[in-house]
Amino acid sequence: MLHSGPARAPRTTRPKRRGILFRGAVACLALLAVTAYVAVRILTGQEDAHCTVRATGEPEGAGSAADAPGRTPKDAHDYELKPGQAANAATIAAVASRRGLPERAVTIALATAMQESKLSNIGHGDRDSAGLFQQRPSQGWGTMRQIQDPAYSAARFYDHLAKIPGYSRLPLTVAAQRVQRSGFPQAYAKHEANATLLTSALTGRRAAALSCTTSTGNDREPGDPARVRKQLVREFGRDVLADGAGTLTVPARGSRHGWELAHWAVANASGLRIERIAYAGRVWSAGRSRDGWRVAAGDAKAPPEGAQGSGGRGSGGEVELRLAPGH
Repeated sequence: MLHSGPARAPRTTRPKRRGILFRGAVACLALLAVTAYVAVRILTGQEDAHCTVRATGEPEGAGSAADAPGRTPKDAHDYELKPGQAANAATIAAVASRRGLPERAVTIALATAMQESKLSNIGHGDRDSAGLFQQRPSQGWGTMRQIQDPAYSAARFYDHLAKIPGYSRLPLTVAAQRVQRSGFPQAYAKHEANATLLTSALTGRRAAALSCTTSTGNDREPGDPARVRKQLVREFGRDVLADGAGTLTVPARGSRHGWELAHWAVANASGLRIERIAYAGRVWSAGRSRDGWRVAAGDAKAPPEGAQGSGGRGSGGEVELRLAPGH
């Protein structure tokens, strides 16, 4: 009879079990962190706050669209972006307006910024590049602090663009490349349709085309009239006048200029705590931001096509901005 000798004790599984438990705990903590992050963003309105440029459905009274027929592609789709991106885009368009530049300049600038930074004012990039256009201090674009100022960086882009003979007739990729000297010049082309659509709103050619939903995280912070006035003057120039305390009125030089200012205000509504915008018989309000532009109460309809806009309560060519009062 053969004896197998004393039985061996089974191998312990404690180290393996500890590893499984440790990995499970880490996974749970990560899941909790992600859940908390998403919950905070939803509760503060950050998760779904967005801006939309409508490609179709021109509202009644949008006479400014006739100023440049056919420039918005017929097969264009609605374009969505975050409020911060919309504010940067509005700055790019406003600086062009201040300089009297054509729509094409705005489209080229927007497409360039879409490619270079996704319309975000980032503080890093290839080598020492930064800002909306990824400009480089070492290449003479300005100091790092300057090129991270959207108004400054847009102005510098236009400085270079304006030196290109016939830039408005060049293909967008060619014009942008002559300014940027990118290693991927054809990349700008994919943004042209969205840039054109966004330009049509920000230059006022299409009325009530841009609308933003707002977050609710800062609803106790009041709007600052001085801050709004300062940014208007900085981006549009000293010809823009804004008066009042809690309500600012900005004179409009015709319907198209009025919608240019109104869309700028919508794009900056979150950052500048603008609660209500009224122009041309239409109103946008933070409290009903998901409804977009609405016919103002008391108005049977928006002004007829081609009519000069009047802000809010028949103010005759003024864009009316009401700031959040705070609580």
